[in-house]
Amino acid sequence: MKTEKNIALLKEKIEDVRICMMTTLSMTNEFSSRPMATANVEDDGSIWFFTNEYTVKTTEISRDNIVSLIYSNPSSHTYMYVNGKAELVDDQRKKEAYFSAIDKAWFPEGSADPRLILIKVTPVVAEYWDSTSSKMVVAFNMLKAIVTGDQFDEGQHDKLNF
Repeated sequence: MKTEKNIALLKEKIEDVRICMMTTLSMTNEFSSRPMATANVEDDGSIWFFTNEYTVKTTEISRDNIVSLIYSNPSSHTYMYVNGKAELVDDQRKKEAYFSAIDKAWFPEGSADPRLILIKVTPVVAEYWDSTSSKMVVAFNMLKAIVTGDQFDEGQHDKLNF
């Protein structure tokens, strides 16, 4: 039950943002990050991305499949990170189901592009911070904390296990 609740929360937060920074471990054991558009979040919590099969990130995932996804939406004060396990998936049905017109900018041949492959990230743990108040309310609460010496209430924060 808790996992279902965590997955629903994960989907809600990610679907509002869609773009994340995906971090992998480079061949020289350094962090390597790049922006990625989320293609879909399935009901089991798996997060899907499109990529070119012949990139550095696919080589990095093949070598070490632990990834970190960082989602940030400053306008709604919502932030989330997801640590998970990535795998490369060549599934034509999923490619067709998740492919959008925007994806044609990177894959002009569409979902049948021979370079196109999916990255599936299975979340292990996630953490989020959410202060859905307006900027004015957030600024007021920060100022109030400074004046009163009380700690600033950041809103909702939780760690999710899957």
